Amino acid sequence: MTLLGLAFAGVIGLALGLLGGGGSILTVPVLVYVLGVAAKPAIAMSLPVVGLTSLVGAAAHWRLGNVRLATAALFGVLAMGGAFAGAKLSVFLSGAAQLVLLAVVMLAAAVGMLWTRRDHGRQTGKETPPARWSLLAPVAVAVGVLTGLVGVGGGFLIVPALVLLARVPMRQAVGTSLLVIALNSAAGFGGYIGTIDIDWAFLARFTAVTIAGALVGSAMASRVRVTALRRAFAVFLLIVGGVVLYKNRDALGIPTRDPARSDTLTTTIR
Repeated sequence: MTLLGLAFAGVIGLALGLLGGGGSILTVPVLVYVLGVAAKPAIAMSLPVVGLTSLVGAAAHWRLGNVRLATAALFGVLAMGGAFAGAKLSVFLSGAAQLVLLAVVMLAAAVGMLWTRRDHGRQTGKETPPARWSLLAPVAVAVGVLTGLVGVGGGFLIVPALVLLARVPMRQAVGTSLLVIALNSAAGFGGYIGTIDIDWAFLARFTAVTIAGALVGSAMASRVRVTALRRAFAVFLLIVGGVVLYKNRDALGIPTRDPARSDTLTTTIR
C-alpha cells in the first residue's frame, strides 16, 4: 500500500474518532479511486475496516457507560440478518450500480449531518415514552441491507433511529450505534466471504492504520470544535458523493460522451 493510501486510511480513522461516525463512508471511494481496488472487492473489504474501527470506538464508550447492550443486541440481530442478505443480493448488481447507490447514501448522509441537531432526542417530560420497535425493526433490517450492499456502517441512520424510536439519549445512542455497526459489518463481510477475492495483508495494514487514526481522533475530540468540523465534513461528503455519482453515471443510463463518435457525427452532418 502506498504512502498516499496509508494517509487516507489515517484520515478515515481520524474522522471516525473526531465525529463518532461518518468517516467510514469514505472507505470505499478511497479504496476504489485512490488505491485502484475494483468496486466489489472494495465494498467487501470496507466492512472489516468499518467494523473493527467501530468496535474499538464501542469499547471506549463501554468504559464510559455509553453502550446499551440489550438495545444493541435487539437492533444488531435484525441488522445482521439484513447485512448478510444485502451481501448475497449484491451479486445481482454491477459494481457501478453499487457505487451509484453508495453515492446516494453519501449525499443523504451529508444532508443529515448538515441538518441534524445534537439535542433532537432530548426528552422534556418526566416520563420517557416507550421504544417503538414496530418502526425500529424495519429500520434495523434496512440499515443492514444497505451495509451489505454498499459497505457502510450506517451510523448516520442508526443514531437517529435509536434516539427517536428507541428513546436512547444521544450520548448512549452514539456508543450503542458503534457496537451495532461492528456486528452489522461482521455479518455483511461474512456474506461476501467465498464470493470475493480478498487481499488479507493489504486489508490488515489498511485497517490497522484506520484504527490508529480513530484512537488519535478520539483523543483530540475534546479539543476540537466538532460542530464546525461536522459541517465541513458534510460539505466534503457532498463533493465526493457527487464525483462518485458522476463517474458511474453510465449505471443510471446516462451515456458517457464519446469524443470520437461526436467528431464522426459532426463530419457526417457537414
